[in-house]
Amino acid sequence: MLDIAEVAEKSGLAPSALRFYEKRGLIASDGRNGLRRTYRPEILDRLALITCARGAGFTIAEIAKFLVATPGDTELRARMAEKAKQLDDDIARLIRMRNSLRHASTCRHEPLVECPGFKREFEAPARKSQAAAG
Repeated sequence: MLDIAEVAEKSGLAPSALRFYEKRGLIASDGRNGLRRTYRPEILDRLALITCARGAGFTIAEIAKFLVATPGDTELRARMAEKAKQLDDDIARLIRMRNSLRHASTCRHEPLVECPGFKREFEAPARKSQAAAG
């Protein structure tokens, strides 16, 4: 068993966040050791999932639904598919930014933001599609 301080240290979350997640039903303590809440070690996996979902933009309410979802939860599954598409868009945007920064870090063009290689990463998707088709 892990006490709340150990879970906080291992998860990188504040004890207040753990208490908040418990109050919202996202996690459950397994009891107490004196005045401290105790948790099973598996709680760290659940907290990693919650942290990842929060980072992806899910609300606490959405995460709570997700944690008890069944294959028959069609509305939630549609929301998950929508969120996956949003994440694909975010990933593509971040990759473009990373690539342009890598290019700019070695580019000699003045000013850097006018470099054709740098600008190419930020062309509008519609223009890229037209260029690829035509």
